[in-house]
Amino acid sequence: MTATDRALELVRTAAEAASDKLADNIVAFDVSEQLVITDAFVLCSAPSDRQVRSIVDEIEDRLRAVGAKPVRREGERDGRWVLLDYADIVVHVQHEEERSFYALERLWRDCPLIDLPDTVTSGRGR
Repeated sequence: MTATDRALELVRTAAEAASDKLADNIVAFDVSEQLVITDAFVLCSAPSDRQVRSIVDEIEDRLRAVGAKPVRREGERDGRWVLLDYADIVVHVQHEEERSFYALERLWRDCPLIDLPDTVTSGRGR
């Protein structure tokens, strides 16, 4: 089984929103073979708590515009690692320090990467 078309649409929308707010290291994994609770993970990071919150707000606005509402939202108060659960996808927006420490990419490295649109860049070096 692979991620659904709807999940892929949400992944692309979330990644573009994160990119527009200058998120770093934006990647997406198809975790549908490993997990029954979701099809895909989107990971991105930012150097400050304020930017993490800004990225989260933009992702929520864009996903709401395509008819998606989060089922759960965790970690917003601290602004260090915010998890947005949309059932089809889960978005992790992490502060750089948390991203480095928890290394989610290492945990999901066996899952296929999802190709992101060319418009998605990773913050620095634009």
